Amino acid sequence: MAGGQERILRGRIKAMQSTKKITRAMELIAGSRIVKAQQRVQAAVPYSEQITEVVKDLAAAGGTSDSPLLAGRDEIKKTCYVVMSADRGLCGGYNAGVQRATEGEVKADVQAGKDYTIIPVGKKALGYFRFRGYQLGQSFMGFTDQPSYDDARRIGEHVVDLFTSGEVDKVELVYTRFISAGSQEVVLRPLVPLGSDSVAGGDGRDTAGGGADFEFEPDPLTILDSLLPRYVEARIYAALLNAAASEHAFRQRAMKSATDNAQELITNLSIVMNRARQASITAEIMEIVGGAAALEGDDMDVGYIDLDDGDDVVEMAAMATRPNDSGSTAAAESGSVATLERDELTRIDGIGDNAAAVLAERNVATFKDIATLSGDDVTRINQAVGSDDRIQREDWQGQARRLHNAKYPDDQI
Repeated sequence: MAGGQERILRGRIKAMQSTKKITRAMELIAGSRIVKAQQRVQAAVPYSEQITEVVKDLAAAGGTSDSPLLAGRDEIKKTCYVVMSADRGLCGGYNAGVQRATEGEVKADVQAGKDYTIIPVGKKALGYFRFRGYQLGQSFMGFTDQPSYDDARRIGEHVVDLFTSGEVDKVELVYTRFISAGSQEVVLRPLVPLGSDSVAGGDGRDTAGGGADFEFEPDPLTILDSLLPRYVEARIYAALLNAAASEHAFRQRAMKSATDNAQELITNLSIVMNRARQASITAEIMEIVGGAAALEGDDMDVGYIDLDDGDDVVEMAAMATRPNDSGSTAAAESGSVATLERDELTRIDGIGDNAAAVLAERNVATFKDIATLSGDDVTRINQAVGSDDRIQREDWQGQARRLHNAKYPDDQI
C-alpha cells in the first residue's frame, strides 16, 4: 500500500514540476512583452497628442458645424460597444473585467428600452458573448497581444460606417487602460460622436488681438472631415496598445501566482511522500526484526519421550532435557529418548522462506513435527500461508515422513 502511494505521489510531483516550468516560462515571456508594450504606448502618445491639437485648431476655426462625426443624435436608440479582450486565456481576470463591464451597460440599455450591438475584438470576447446569445456585429481577432495601426484602421472604418449610415447612434470603447505594471483599470470611453470637449479650444480660435493664427486651405470643414476618421483610428489604436500592455501585465501576475502555487503543492506532496516512505521503511524493519526474533526464540532441540506406564514418567522427562557434563542429555545416553535436530524444512517441495517462517512461529522445526501435525494444526497453517489445502495438495506430511525415516532409520514414523 505504501509503495503504491509513493509511486502515485512521485508522479504527481513530477507533473507539478513540469507545470511549474511552463508557468515560469510564460511569466518571463509576459514580463519581457510588458516592456515592449509600454514602449509602443509611449511611442504612440506624440502622434495622438498632435492630431488632437490639429482637430482642436480646425474646430476653433469653424469646422465643426456640419461634420457628421461631430453631430450627435437627438435620441440614442442603438449603441455600439467595441469590446477589447484577448485572443488567449491564462491571463487572470483580464477578459472577465471587460466582459462584465459590457454586460452591465447592455443590461442598462435593455432595461431603458434601447437597442445595442457588440463588436468583439479578440477571441475571448467573441466566444463569451456568442455563447450567451448577445447581439454581435463584425468581430476582429488575431492581433490583440501585438496590435498594429492597420488593425485600428479596419476597426475605425467599420465603426465610422456604422455611425454615418445611421445604423448606430453612438459608439463606445470598452478596454483595460494600462496605468503601470501593477495597476490597470477597465474603462468605458465614448468614441463616436466626438464630444465637444474633445475638440474645444486650440490655437486656431480668435485671440485677443482678433483674427485666427492659422489659415486653412481648403476650408477647415473639408480638412476636418478627412482628418476625423484618422482621429478615431488614433484613439482606437491607443486603446488597443493599452489593452495589449494590460493583457501582458495580467498574464505575468497570473503565471507568477500559478508558479508559486505549483511550488507550494510540490512541497506539500514531498512531505506526504516522505512520510509514506518512512512508514514503509519502518514497517519493513519491524517485520525483519520480528522474524529474526521469532527464529532466535525457536532455535532449540526438541526431545521426544516414549511414555510408559509408571510413576517415573516425570523424572524421565526431566532427565531427557537436562544436559550432562558432555553436553548430551541423560535420556539420549540411556536410549529411552530420541533427541531430534532442527531440520531444514525448505527441503520439502512447496516450503519456501515465508512458509518456513510461518512454521517456525508455531514451533514446527523438524520433519517429524510436520508429519505428525493434527488436523486443526494443518487447517491453521494453511490459513497462515494463504491457502485452504496447500499442505495436502503439496503433500508436506508425506514428504516429511519420508525425509524423517531416511534420516532416523531407528525412529520410523
